[in-house]
Amino acid sequence: MTAPAAAGHPAPASPFHQPRAVWAVAFACVISFMGIGLVDPILPALSSQLDATPSQVTLLFTSYLVVTAFAMLITGWVSSVLGAKRTLVVGLAIIVVFAALAGTSSSINGIVGFRAGWGLGNALFIATSLAVIVGSASGGFAGAIILYETALGVGIATGPLLGGVLGNISFHGPFYGVAVLMFLALVASATLVPSTPKPAQRSSVLEPLKALRHRALRNTSITGLLYNWGFFTILGYAPFLMHLDAIQLGFVFFGWGLLVASFSVFVAPWLKARIGTPRTLYGNLTAVAAVLAVIGIWANSPTVVIVAVIVSGAFVGINNTLVTTAVMSISPVPRPVASATYGFVRFFGGGLAPFAAGQLAEHLNVHVPYVLAAVVVLAGAFVLSSVHAELDAADEEETHTVSTGRQADEQAVLDVPTNAEEAVMAEAAKRVDERLADRAAR
Repeated sequence: MTAPAAAGHPAPASPFHQPRAVWAVAFACVISFMGIGLVDPILPALSSQLDATPSQVTLLFTSYLVVTAFAMLITGWVSSVLGAKRTLVVGLAIIVVFAALAGTSSSINGIVGFRAGWGLGNALFIATSLAVIVGSASGGFAGAIILYETALGVGIATGPLLGGVLGNISFHGPFYGVAVLMFLALVASATLVPSTPKPAQRSSVLEPLKALRHRALRNTSITGLLYNWGFFTILGYAPFLMHLDAIQLGFVFFGWGLLVASFSVFVAPWLKARIGTPRTLYGNLTAVAAVLAVIGIWANSPTVVIVAVIVSGAFVGINNTLVTTAVMSISPVPRPVASATYGFVRFFGGGLAPFAAGQLAEHLNVHVPYVLAAVVVLAGAFVLSSVHAELDAADEEETHTVSTGRQADEQAVLDVPTNAEEAVMAEAAKRVDERLADRAAR
């Protein structure tokens, strides 16, 4: 019998007490998300050594993320044909191959092309990994999201640091480094993740697009697109404003990524519990817009840009967790479909932003991309307000489920039989959990 926690309440299950299979997928997620920020420290080096303009170099983000976005549309169908585990393994194998090929290339067009192939594998992996973690993790849906966002934060934090260290040796190094680490993740997933049966019914490639008919999912995904425009404007073009070498850039984005990870895991749930999802997101979207405006105004001051980029990690971490949770919570479609729909919309915005920033900076000035991005992110807050009621309702449902679950746990700890009303509430909570688990499995 587990002793009750302070004040008579049992401690909630830790999101970090997980089966080995979940840890294997989480490790692969870390390596996958390394690929997002891995190229940041070497962007200026690629520009100078390959005689490419900044906007050409930012195509490394655009090709990667736009292909990821469109590939999200087929992830559900592929998973229904191959099964979740095989889809994970295929996605990881594609990343290994194209990361290694990018390392062999000595032309900007070649690297951009191989990054596109990398994006295909990334889409297959990201959409399936989230569904696998949600379906397999202990500690419930919220705990699974926290674990997923922790992996995202650690990957984003360590990716630039690895890219800086290896990129200081050669710009080929970061690509080979990811290929090796992804191969390790491939082996871990192949050996530790149990085989999963194929769904009884195959998914349609049109399901993620059809899901956009639902206003709540559509508008929250559009918020993600507008927010990611600002996010990747920072990630994709800010390195050119700092005038640092590869290792120095790696440490700047490492500090940024640490804030992403810590605020994602610890601060986002705390704010959500106290002021709710929509109010937290309004404040954080406004804060991201303010950071973008600061960079835009003082774009010619490397010190200001460096500090602003690092500080933005706090707001990025909170937004990443809560927007992902919001999409999954208010979606009327199965979570794998919701994940694919959201990924398609948000990565499309994230992919176009760095290239647009490069073009605007070259044809106008370096201030314009960031001022525009600030306006775009603020627009995201207005779009989000259209689903305020749905987000509040999802928060209330989660609070009610947790509350009834805690009451049942207290009775079990104290060995006191529940009365009829408590039994009904416990049974209702059990049915909710079963439905959520069934949706996650589908």
